Amino acid sequence: MHTDRTIQLDGLRFHYTEWGAPAAPAVIFLHGITGHARTWDDEARLLADRFHVFALDQRGHGDSDPALDGDYSDAALLGDLEAFVEAQHLTRVSLVALSLGGRVAMNYAGRHPDRVERLVVVDIGPDIAPAGRARVGGLMAHAPERFETLQEVVAYQRVNNPRYAEAMLRHRAQHAVRPLPGGGFTWKYDRALRDAIRQDRLRTPADLWPQWRAIRCPTLLVRGSDSDILTEEIAKRMLEARPDARLAVVPGAGHTVPGDQPAAFQLLLREFLMP
Repeated sequence: MHTDRTIQLDGLRFHYTEWGAPAAPAVIFLHGITGHARTWDDEARLLADRFHVFALDQRGHGDSDPALDGDYSDAALLGDLEAFVEAQHLTRVSLVALSLGGRVAMNYAGRHPDRVERLVVVDIGPDIAPAGRARVGGLMAHAPERFETLQEVVAYQRVNNPRYAEAMLRHRAQHAVRPLPGGGFTWKYDRALRDAIRQDRLRTPADLWPQWRAIRCPTLLVRGSDSDILTEEIAKRMLEARPDARLAVVPGAGHTVPGDQPAAFQLLLREFLMP
């Protein structure tokens, strides 16, 4: 079982779940742009017997505070992870990270190569394919701001995640929204992110190719076979830049590999982190 915890980092309150024994090697999970820490429950449970696992709600997501200045830049998210690692007194960590979280993990591992034991980057690269970025932006821009019931949230997520099992849809929906004072539910992740997309105010992503090349730890790059975010071309460039990295392509998965094909993803995770 996990423990829910909060911590203050540079004036913001962050929520995270903690699993396993404190003396065990540390693993930090980072979610995607509309995700939250609880999306990693199954993976954290899988590793908890061997690792000290943390799943962090990044700023403006889950039960963590939103960025007061609306700053969700690569630099700000990197700073949060740096502060979190220091606050937990972790000298070495492994990172497992999807999409937005994968960019944070690459940034951290490239800037702190001596601190990262192993790295799992899930369906993201230093470049983001334009078609996939536009698709995700469109989903966020057109997302409803209010739902009457949790069942409506589940139904909405089912349309956008058709490969997810029903139990997973319900679990993720339950932790993706919060109740409104007047009834109904709204997303936990910061509306400022959706409004920035609606108003075309998102910052240009940082160039992470230098950080990718600077990574020194064993690295597993996981791509969904049907992904429009991490294309075959971008993955090929990543391996050319780092021939030591390993690529695993998961059949029948789109961008959200852990949700689309959980058994296959968890097997990869177990084999890579527990050789």
